[in-house]
Amino acid sequence: MTQNDDPFLDAIAAALAPAGINGPLMNAGALTGGCIHATARITTGDGGSLFLKSNGAVHAPMLAAEASGLALLAAADGPRIPRVLGHGTAHGRAWLALEYMQLHGRGDAAAFGRDLARMHACRGEVFGLDHDNWIGTTPQPNTQHEDWVAFWRECRLGHQLELAAADGHTDIAERGRRLAERLKDFFDGHRPMPSLLHGDLWAGNQAYDAHGRGIVFDPAAYFGDREADLAMTELFGGLPDTFWSGYREAWPLDPGYPVRRDLYNLYHVLNHAHLFGGGYVGQSARMIERLLTEVGAA
Repeated sequence: MTQNDDPFLDAIAAALAPAGINGPLMNAGALTGGCIHATARITTGDGGSLFLKSNGAVHAPMLAAEASGLALLAAADGPRIPRVLGHGTAHGRAWLALEYMQLHGRGDAAAFGRDLARMHACRGEVFGLDHDNWIGTTPQPNTQHEDWVAFWRECRLGHQLELAAADGHTDIAERGRRLAERLKDFFDGHRPMPSLLHGDLWAGNQAYDAHGRGIVFDPAAYFGDREADLAMTELFGGLPDTFWSGYREAWPLDPGYPVRRDLYNLYHVLNHAHLFGGGYVGQSARMIERLLTEVGAA
């Protein structure tokens, strides 16, 4: 996206006019942090700013799913969510315009924990979602199920094992299928409700605003076990103890979470193995073996 990208920005300005966004739009500079879409801060005609994601038109469904996920999370009165201003295609490119936020690395982590628990208390009728979306650049099926174990077996673990087999990781696929046969053993006494989940809640998709309130963005939203969200917060960096104290104050965890945490994070590690290969392949294999040991199936 360049400064003289006027036709593209003019088309976006026309699309956003009904939302009260005044043109012309001007590119104020590319932003870092994203690895899929181009991102930029855009200034508006009245001196305001918005956050713009763009990519080739083939990625329009991905950006539309992100907009839908953000709107779903925003309705839950949990962490702060960037407001969706609009999305569409113009001049062969897909775009998503969001409220511009100054992100901060530190804030009230305990309050963020309580906010996340309140979001998780937003309950669906079934597990999954009425449409599919993406986890990174991998399609994420959300076929609705009344049974959580069946959903996880088919739409999460099973889906990733199919990708592993297609990638040539036959040992991982075979051992993973053995694990899938024993999934019920991980849920003795744990009966999750369909909680509204962010779906991709690692440290890179969470920050704080200028007032210290927690923000989440870049969702892969669906309804599932709240522990799946909590597990991912521990996969790549983790959140401070004050977050956990705030969350547990609002909604204590069930016994057995540490083992289920590894089961849920296997989905994301398998996805990283599919997308990036390398050490994630071996990590996936080791996680499967540890989980099989937990249920006496190694």
